[in-house]
Amino acid sequence: MDPAAITATVAGTAAAFAAIGAWGAFVPSSQLFGPTRRRTGDSLAIALTFDDGPNPAATPALLDLLDQHGARATFFMIGQRVREFPKIAADVVARGHAVANHTDTHPNLAFHSKRRVADEISRCREAISSATGREARWMRPPFGGRGPALGRTAIANGITGVVMWSKWARDWKVQPAEPVIERLRRVRGGDIVLLHDGDHRVAEGDRRHTVRAMEYWLPRWKDSGLRFVTVDDWNSKS
Repeated sequence: MDPAAITATVAGTAAAFAAIGAWGAFVPSSQLFGPTRRRTGDSLAIALTFDDGPNPAATPALLDLLDQHGARATFFMIGQRVREFPKIAADVVARGHAVANHTDTHPNLAFHSKRRVADEISRCREAISSATGREARWMRPPFGGRGPALGRTAIANGITGVVMWSKWARDWKVQPAEPVIERLRRVRGGDIVLLHDGDHRVAEGDRRHTVRAMEYWLPRWKDSGLRFVTVDDWNSKS
C-alpha cells in the first residue's frame, strides 16, 4: 500500500476518534463516558438549575423571586464560592431548594486525571456539607466536560448521578436580558434548564440579565401549569 495512503488513513482514523471523543466529552446528550440525566421525566415539570454560585450579587435576588412564585430550583455550587459565602449557601437550603456539586474550582474535567476529579468532587462536597448540613448527591461537570475518569470516580465519591441539561439560556456572560428571555422561550415541560447565578471567574459576577429573565418567565411558566422540581425529587433510576 502506498505510504502516503497509509498516512492519510491513519490521520483520518485519528481525526475520527478525536471527533468521537469530543462529542462524548462535551455534547450534553452523549452517554459515552457514563449515564447522565437531561430531562425531568415529567412532561408537566421543569427543573431550573443555577450554576457557579453562590453569588451575593445574584443568588439572594433569585431566591426572593423563587419564593415569590412558589418555585424550587437546584443550585450547582462551586466549593470555593461556598467557602467564601457560606451563609448564602445555607440560605438556599433553608428556603427549600436543592444543592448540588459543581466541583471545587471549576476545571474542565475532560482534561484531568482520576485523582484530580476525585479531589474536585470531594472538596466541593465537604464545603457544601459544612455550610448547609446537606449532602450534595448530584453533580454537574463544569462546561459539561466529561472524560473516562468521571463516572466511576463520581460514584466512588458519593455522587448519585451526573446532571446535564436539555435547554440552556447561554447566560454565562454579561449581556442584555432580552436575548436570555428569548432563548428561554423554547423551554417545555420535561426540560432541565441550565442557568447561572454565579461566574466561576469572579466572586460577584454580574447576573442581572438572569435575574431579569426569571422575573419574566417564572410567572409565565407557573401560569402555564408547569411545576418546578429539583434533583432532590429524583432517584438514581427515575
